[in-house]
Amino acid sequence: MINILKIYLPIYLLIYLLLIFIIPSYRVYKLKGINPITFKRSDSVHDYIGLVMKIIVIGIALNICLYSLSDKYYNFLSSIHYLDNKNSKIIGLVIIHASLIWIGISQKQMKENWRIGIDEINSTDLVTSGVFKISRNPVFLGMILTASGLFLILPNALSLTTLVLTYFIIQIQIRLEEAHLKVQHGEKYTMYLLQTNRLI
Repeated sequence: MINILKIYLPIYLLIYLLLIFIIPSYRVYKLKGINPITFKRSDSVHDYIGLVMKIIVIGIALNICLYSLSDKYYNFLSSIHYLDNKNSKIIGLVIIHASLIWIGISQKQMKENWRIGIDEINSTDLVTSGVFKISRNPVFLGMILTASGLFLILPNALSLTTLVLTYFIIQIQIRLEEAHLKVQHGEKYTMYLLQTNRLI
């Protein structure tokens, strides 16, 4: 199983980035003519979150690459041995694939309203149907699940760090987005807050 994972995980990462970031970004650009990635290089809280998210992606990619290409350097990541077993890896694989499907459905239901970050220039519709009846932030929920699944597959200090960072940086981003959506959608969003949980 380990040899298969060494080959498969880099492929999964490429598919994940393609389906979750690249294709949706291109789709929004084609439909709206705008860049859906709103993070810039300022010193604001919003843009600092964007920087941390990039670091998280790099950390995940580094973890997978070291696991697949170099046992010597992967061992420096301090494996959590009692979690490093076949059952944990199987559970992790189920989680990362279920979360990939979940995020894909969520993004499809958002259509051209999907953004990476907060778009203060172009207004977006408030999506409350489909999976958004279950969670106000289904994409973020899927990202947390992905980081959790990868931690179970590759339980070490780096995957634990990326999981913790993912959870807390998403919690901050959610609260920034809530403040923005309250201003943009007013009473409609306030009612939505009362009816649907933040994550699940």
